[in-house]
Amino acid sequence: MPDVFLVVALVFANLLDNVHSKQPNIVIIVADDLGYHDVGFRGSIALTPNIDRLATKGVILENHIVAASCSPTRSALMTGRYPIRTGFWKGNIKPMEEFGLGLDETLLPEMLKTNGYSTHGVGKWHLGMHTWEHTPAKRGFDTWFGLYNCQQDYFNHTFADLTDFRE
Repeated sequence: MPDVFLVVALVFANLLDNVHSKQPNIVIIVADDLGYHDVGFRGSIALTPNIDRLATKGVILENHIVAASCSPTRSALMTGRYPIRTGFWKGNIKPMEEFGLGLDETLLPEMLKTNGYSTHGVGKWHLGMHTWEHTPAKRGFDTWFGLYNCQQDYFNHTFADLTDFRE
């Protein structure tokens, strides 16, 4: 079982006891290349106080298997379907590849929006960007801050001499 990824899903109940009609906040963290014991609440020597605090006040999903690479994992998370069913059996989307998660797929942020949530994404998309319809803003996110592709330089936000960082 690969421990390359750790998917921690944290669901927080409403902090105000007297407001029962408000929906709970949902925070999903997908951490590439983070091992199972690489966070404080799992016994790591690394100090991760904010993640530890979220873990103690939320729900930790522990028995989930992810793919060995990021595009298939993200497609499964966003659709609730196995990567082979979403077209990601071959692995990651290559830089500038004209491929993406099918537009006929209903994604998690789209479902959350239909249930009254606002949706905001931060980080790496890596589910297709060859048309605007494949980008996060067209797939259910109200706002997106991050990169569309697989990787980038941390300082100048480029990959292969092309800027890849979006707001």
